[in-house]
Amino acid sequence: MTTTVAPAVDHRGPVTGKERALAPDLIRGAMLLLIGLANSANFAFAGQPGVESAPHGFERILNFLKLTFVDARAYPVFAVMFGYGLVQLFRRQRSSGATPGAVRRILLKRNAWLIGFGLVHATLLYFGDFLGAYGIVGIICTLFLLNRGDKFHRIVLAIWALMAVEVLFIGARAALAVVNSSGPAHALTNSPNPSLGASSYLGSLVDRLHEYPLHTASVIPFIMIVWLGIWAARKQILENPAAHKTLLTRVAVGGLGITVVGGLPLALVGAGWMHVDKSAVDALSLLSHVSGMFGGPGYVALFGLLVLRIRTLSLPVRAISALGQRSLSGYLFQSVSWMILLAPFTLDLRFGSTAYTAALVAIGVWVASVAGAYAMSRRSYRGPAETLLRKLVY
Repeated sequence: MTTTVAPAVDHRGPVTGKERALAPDLIRGAMLLLIGLANSANFAFAGQPGVESAPHGFERILNFLKLTFVDARAYPVFAVMFGYGLVQLFRRQRSSGATPGAVRRILLKRNAWLIGFGLVHATLLYFGDFLGAYGIVGIICTLFLLNRGDKFHRIVLAIWALMAVEVLFIGARAALAVVNSSGPAHALTNSPNPSLGASSYLGSLVDRLHEYPLHTASVIPFIMIVWLGIWAARKQILENPAAHKTLLTRVAVGGLGITVVGGLPLALVGAGWMHVDKSAVDALSLLSHVSGMFGGPGYVALFGLLVLRIRTLSLPVRAISALGQRSLSGYLFQSVSWMILLAPFTLDLRFGSTAYTAALVAIGVWVASVAGAYAMSRRSYRGPAETLLRKLVY
């Protein structure tokens, strides 16, 4: 009698639709709106943070909301979810019987291609690319974090506790700067990015080649946010939010509490409702930036709780989740849209109030991407960027 021995599994293919959990996809799809609000404003104002320096009327409210809930608060959500996704990919490959070496090769290959995607994205479209940084951080995590035990990963919780203490110290210094403010009132102004204000596409491309490396180097420290996502994924918090309801509630209240309170003073300045000198504005800007990273776990926890209340998969939930499944394509579609709609050498739709334009364009592009993603899901099509990445990796 001849016995057929199944060959050893080298690796398995990408995740199937039935294996997906709702919360991660819903988070990614919804939070692309905040990413759009941040990046479209940068394009519209040709600089950062992308706010109206002399706001009037409803512009004050737009500045206030953006500085409180969006700026430095949207990208940490994707950093958490990137770490979460690394563990999900690692776990799926291992559960299929793939060897540890094969799993590592898949992860390294995928993240190396992300670096390539980021380089193309930054060169052709937008210097503020995060894909390349995700690829670099993903390689670091694959080599040094993913195979560690639970005891080691508790280190990241201690690091976040120290970062919370850091926010308190920075907040105290900012409060003193406000109290001691004595110079002339300083409006919140945008730091210009040459590539966003260039008069020609070729000029913008040359500028991006200079801006992108510096931007990427400046955001690599978000590995601490990614590491927190790795810890959460190891606990399968979003796959089973009911079992972690207490933790999710505490993180949502604590994380969003820190990020909102930390961003509120700068938001008041940006809205023109508080007037302080330049030294105080600089201190409040630092507080807003540092406290913003707590928006990552805060928003993720909030959506985890929201999923618990979803009884039926309504059309909006399914459509936004479809975009979350195609978040890479959605992210790149946004950059193409900003280039076509807002760049000085294309349609340049920055007429009237730039703040209004940026917000309306961001919302419109997000709605279009949700509709497109849902249409693709109905036909079982993956996003074009996801399809290309999967072909390159698998």
